[in-house]
Amino acid sequence: MRLNLLKIVMLAIVIAAPAAARAQSQAPGKFPPETRNAALRYWSAFADIQDPPADKLTQDLLEKVAAGDAPWDEAKLGAILDQNETAILAMQRAAKLPECDWGLEYSRGPRTSIAYVPRSRVLARLNTLYGMRQMAKGDPQAAVETWLDGIRFSRHVAQNGTLIFQLVGKMAMLSNFRALTSAAVSHQLSDAQRAQVLAAVQALPADGFDWGQALALEEATLEIGVQQIAQSENPAASFGELMGHAAPSNFTVPAAKDIAEERALFAEAEAAMHLPPAQAHDRIAAIHARIPALHTYFRETTPTLTKVNDARAEVAAARQKLLQTLGGS
Repeated sequence: MRLNLLKIVMLAIVIAAPAAARAQSQAPGKFPPETRNAALRYWSAFADIQDPPADKLTQDLLEKVAAGDAPWDEAKLGAILDQNETAILAMQRAAKLPECDWGLEYSRGPRTSIAYVPRSRVLARLNTLYGMRQMAKGDPQAAVETWLDGIRFSRHVAQNGTLIFQLVGKMAMLSNFRALTSAAVSHQLSDAQRAQVLAAVQALPADGFDWGQALALEEATLEIGVQQIAQSENPAASFGELMGHAAPSNFTVPAAKDIAEERALFAEAEAAMHLPPAQAHDRIAAIHARIPALHTYFRETTPTLTKVNDARAEVAAARQKLLQTLGGS
């Protein structure tokens, strides 16, 4: 009896489902509002990325083409983009959304997950290649849209993140700058397309991102690490877990004086990062020279500030080259 009743209920559901679907499709106003948070869509895109080809020759070719060091090769690379088109198009739709909150657990300090960083790098490269393919097929407008989406994606990747996110965003931004510059130099863009790109690039910061904010987040993250070490039952072991190697035999938890020195150094570096890279060069070098005098924890975790400024300079130079190529200032 129970079995027959179950069959009747299931049959009713099957019969009702198409009618419910029709009713839903005819009443789009009843759908919940779509998200404004691009990060949720990016996670979906990451899930759709297919495993990269295993052979090194193809991997190297992907890197070279994305960097602009080799022309698009449909025969060798086309299938890879076909396999990842769902992910690429999802990323492009997400890039047009006005907000991006990755949901990072800043309170975990150095243990905050950076799981999306590798996938972001892969997706950014695929998107740049997608634009190159569109250009090779004679659709410059689609290529321009793809590369501008890539620039927006690079900004989203770096948004409210520490330096590792900025550096991945930098890689993505540079590949799109270079692709657009190459297209402009080879006269593949119409006047309207050049104006479209010019407006988008002029709206960007000169060095692409807020590097000072990234340093501030980096410093806050390191201080949380100090708290985690101090509160652990075995501070030396906690240090070793964070660093990936054993603590020095004379290890002690950073004291208030050590933290004050680190804060002062970061504060000066943050201020310098708001100057043009060339103007900040000597100041950053002088600040970086003080790192060896910090407590061993801060000495090992403070980023190489000179390389950070070099990264800023690289973005600024690529942006300026694109603007000059387009006829902007």
